[in-house]
Amino acid sequence: MKNHHLRALLKVAEEGSIRGAARALHLSQSALTRALRELEADLGSELLIRSYRGVEFTPSGKVLLKRARLAFSTLDKARDEIRWLRGGSGVQVTVAVTTAIATTSLPAVLREFEREQPDASLSLEEGMMSTVLPGLMEGRIDFAIAVAEADQLPHEITFEPLTELLSEPMAREGHALLGATDWSQMAEARWVLNLAVGSSAQRLIDWLEAQDISISQRVVKCDSPIMMVELMRRTDLIGFGPRFFVDDPLSGRGLACFDTLATFPAYTIGLLKLRGVPLHPGAERLATLFRRHISALNLSRRPSSQ
Repeated sequence: MKNHHLRALLKVAEEGSIRGAARALHLSQSALTRALRELEADLGSELLIRSYRGVEFTPSGKVLLKRARLAFSTLDKARDEIRWLRGGSGVQVTVAVTTAIATTSLPAVLREFEREQPDASLSLEEGMMSTVLPGLMEGRIDFAIAVAEADQLPHEITFEPLTELLSEPMAREGHALLGATDWSQMAEARWVLNLAVGSSAQRLIDWLEAQDISISQRVVKCDSPIMMVELMRRTDLIGFGPRFFVDDPLSGRGLACFDTLATFPAYTIGLLKLRGVPLHPGAERLATLFRRHISALNLSRRPSSQ
């Protein structure tokens, strides 16, 4: 198994075809095909299935692809460590951040990190589990600050709890159901929710079902936070999200929470990273800044005036 064999495999996955991969690598198709066959012979297993639709990976191919991505990502991190030792120029950090932290701690963390490392390159992604876990497992994301439950994470991922987060239903000011005193009164409400696996809305539904309460099937499914907020402001759709978002005078303009309902159990926000793979110094410094700023937050209670 040689370096050029693995790079050929990765490029096929990236391009979706042998022709596209050969073109991207400036090789002939026959040369690329030969490299892939040598790799399959070395491993004694078929890795690719070629058809008129393109290329698909076999189970063996998928296993090798995941490990190859992680291996090359680890080497990239070694390169970043060396760059850090030489003054930080060219260091790249990729982190996924949940919306709750993006709108509270992230601005201060970003200012401080840029002041310390003005030449570092920072990439931010949405901190949803559906993208966080593959990103961490493949080494594409250095670490994530996200909502998670430690006992539901794969063994390869470690979870460091940082703070608790209160989420609640929210709607436009003046909504007819804002005075509801029991969750059962919300059964026929019209909702706009992100129902991705591991989302706060999916946990809400599971929590209600455990209490024999089912919400209406009239749910608009939406994975865009901005779109959800605007629909809540401009229609009678009810959303579900971090309490602080509504309490903030900027983000919460025109929105209100259901203060007479019993509170939903708080979530845990923490730092997720790949087990056994140390963060390179640039990523570790950024993680330290997140830890410090998040520790000062109080996102798990309703305002004392409520």
